[in-house]
Amino acid sequence: METVKVKFIHDQTSANPKYRGFFHGVREIIRVQGIRGTYQGLTATVLKQGSNQAIRFYVMTSLKNWYKGDNPNKTINPLLTGAFGATAGAASVFGNTPLDVIKTRMQGLEAHKYKSTWDCAVKILRHEGLAAFYKGTVPRLGRVCLDVAIVFIIYEEVVKALNTVWKTD
Repeated sequence: METVKVKFIHDQTSANPKYRGFFHGVREIIRVQGIRGTYQGLTATVLKQGSNQAIRFYVMTSLKNWYKGDNPNKTINPLLTGAFGATAGAASVFGNTPLDVIKTRMQGLEAHKYKSTWDCAVKILRHEGLAAFYKGTVPRLGRVCLDVAIVFIIYEEVVKALNTVWKTD
């Protein structure tokens, strides 16, 4: 789905879009590139999503442990949970935007330029420099920080509610 999404976005911003809708687009991708065309950038996607979650949960857990100190029963206000979540989101953006850039390039309409995830990374570095790995960081920060803050607030509040019925701690 991630590959199809990126191809659709690139297609819709091109001078002559060729996909007339979701099903037509998927059929065209498979017809022209085979089923492999729907899996382009899989390695980069797995690396990006894995590092994304690892960074977020590590930062969130570290901040919660720091705040609670020696009192594991200390409650955390939802606004503070949101601030910790936003911080975790920011850390994940800075930590894995390079992988996101590689993933997007591997999945785009120009993906045929790259032999592999490594080849894509090397070509970006060689032809565009290190700064190219952080393209789109600022807009991504705005979206991800808010998204992660909301997700962690909801998660913590659901866990609190469930703990009143079933003890999970």
